[in-house]
Parts: sequence; C-alpha cells; structure tokens
Amino acid sequence: MRKRAEAFDRWIRTSFVELNTELENLYFSRQDRAGVLGVGDSLKERLRAEGRAHIVELLEEGNTGDGFASAFGVLGNVGLYLGALRRHELTNPAREEKSPFPEASSLAMHVGASLGMVPRFATAHLTTHNMALAGLRKSFTSLGDEFLFIDENTRGILAFQRAADALMRIVPLGVSSPVTDVLFDAAKLALNDAIRINDRLFSKLDVDRFFYSVRPYYKPYRIGRQEYRGANAGDFSGINEIDLLLGLCRANDPYYAQLLVDKMLFMLPQDQARLRECMSYKSLLDEFLAVADRYPQSDWFQHNARAFLEVCAVFAQTAAQHHNLLVRRFIEEPAANLVENRLEGITASGPPLPVLIRSLETLRDLRVAAKRSDLVTRHADLEKLRSLLRAA
Repeated sequence: MRKRAEAFDRWIRTSFVELNTELENLYFSRQDRAGVLGVGDSLKERLRAEGRAHIVELLEEGNTGDGFASAFGVLGNVGLYLGALRRHELTNPAREEKSPFPEASSLAMHVGASLGMVPRFATAHLTTHNMALAGLRKSFTSLGDEFLFIDENTRGILAFQRAADALMRIVPLGVSSPVTDVLFDAAKLALNDAIRINDRLFSKLDVDRFFYSVRPYYKPYRIGRQEYRGANAGDFSGINEIDLLLGLCRANDPYYAQLLVDKMLFMLPQDQARLRECMSYKSLLDEFLAVADRYPQSDWFQHNARAFLEVCAVFAQTAAQHHNLLVRRFIEEPAANLVENRLEGITASGPPLPVLIRSLETLRDLRVAAKRSDLVTRHADLEKLRSLLRAA
C-alpha cells in the first residue's frame, strides 16, 4: 500500500472514529435522537475537511497498481467516509441530483470499476475483509454496540460460508454418495453455530444504540449522480449458495433473480464467481426428487434424504430467527416510535419500511418453505420427501 493510502487508512482508524463517536454521543444525549441537523457542526466540518484532504491526494496519485487488497482497502475507506457524511446529513440523495463530494465520488468510481464492485463500502469491508491491526478492526465509531454488531455479523457470515462450502462439495459426489453424511453434518453444525451467534447478538445488542447510532451509517448515498443502496449483512454469496443448493430458492424465480441481480456487485469478485457457478447446478432437492420414485426404500436414500431435510430444517430456523427477532425487534419496533417525518430514508436498502418488510417476509417464507397460496415455495416438495422416510 502506498504512503497516501496508508495515511488515509490511519485516519479512518483514528480521527474518523473519534469524530463519529463524539457526534453519536451528542445525538444520543438529545431528546430527539433522530435529529442530527444543526448538532455538532464544527465536528462535522472537521470530518468532511480532513477526509477530503486525504481523498484529493489519492485521486491525484491515480491507480497505485498495488493489487486487490490495496484497492479494496481504499474503496472501503472512501466508502466509510461517504457513509459517515450521509449519516451526519452532510449529503442526502433525497435533496440532491448528484453527490456534493465530487473527489470522493471520482475516487470511488475509479476503484470500484477496477474491482468489479459497486463504488461504495460493502459488507465485506467491515466483516470478512476487515483487517485488524493490533486487535482493532475498522468501524465507524468506538461504541461497544457497533463492535458487537460487526463482530457477531462476521462470525455469522463465516458460519454460513462454512455451510455453503460443505453443501457445494456434495454436488460432484451426488446425493447417493455414502460420504455425503460428513458434509450434511458439517452444514448442519455450521448453521447451528449461526443460530447461537445470532442469539448472542440479539440478547446483547442494545436496541436504541443500534437503531440510532449504528444503523444510520448503512443508509443509501449518491456516487456522482447514481444513488446506491446501503450495505446489507446478506451481501455475501454463501447465504444464496445455500438457498440455491438446497433448492429452497430458484434463480429463475423473478423475485429471487432480481434479488441476486441487485446484490451481485455488492459482493467480492470471488463471491460473484462462486454464485454464478452455483446458479448452474441442479439443486440437491431436485436431485432427490428425481430419484425418489425409483429408490425410496434404499438405505442410501433414506439416510441421505433424512440428513438433507435436517439441514433444511436448521436453515429454516436461521431464516425465521433473523426475521422474527432482528428485523422486528431492532427495526420495526423502534421505527414505530418515530414521527412520520423521521421515517424517510430509514432503510439501508432504500424503499419505504413497509415495502422492505414485505420483501423480507417473502424471502423468509421461501427459506422456511412456508405453505402460502400467493407464493410458490418448496413446501409440497419437502413434504413429499418427508413422506418417503421410514420412522426413525
């Protein structure tokens, strides 16, 4: 990493965090915690000016040619900077046709295009590719609840990635292979880890601190004239690999296909490649159904189909847990206490909260294979597979 990029990174890890933390404590001490306009203006100006000085130097330097890690780090840092400016209402796509920060936009577009990613910070910048120095990882603030949110999200993502990797290894073996037992067991173990991690997050995370001091950094903002949605904890391929490999979601479903298109460039290039590869496979559910009429009583079918259904059940539990605990407790319920003029732009993904909630409910019900008359799920197919199993 060149010296200018290193200097910017040091600022992001030090003064940037200190300024954001001081501003968050100011906001949180007020009666109207959602009101940030006119509060801490001198701190906001310092944040804007200090960050811009680093960005102008990097923009002048151009492409450093230092490889993916360096470019990815720069993209994340300029994205964190713009995310903070959005959080502190120094920019807002609702009142602008283009970003008021042309240098930052230019740098983000240059680096993002070279990497094949959106020109803003992504989930990976704060989770799986968040390089810790002397035990300290990047963050917006030094608030304990933000560290808890980042760390537990990272652990959860790693658990889903382990599950996806195990399921992916079944594809070249086939569902009748006697060695798939270790892979189904590995997937189930990883998903149970994700449940435990989320339980810990839900029990320890302070609702108000998350809603007022952590969540606002993930709002949409403009790069140039284009508005980009906020980073989402689901912006990694592992969760979608599980969807597709289990067969609970299908890439030719218009709703799910749109979801994949919308998130593809928010993922790391290697994740994009894995997801494209996964989309070419026949799902494990369809593999079982294809042989269900010929081999229903064979030992391999009974053993492997049972293991498959156990994985589906644990995955469904993670989906229900995420929606029924995280979304409701940490977003829906606190949002209900806001006055109407504070609800604008409340979601990281852009649409109004009711629209987002309906979309998340649809995704949850696909993953749990719910029986719904208005939605095509794999409920009947899973029931057919269950009906073929002998009593345990």
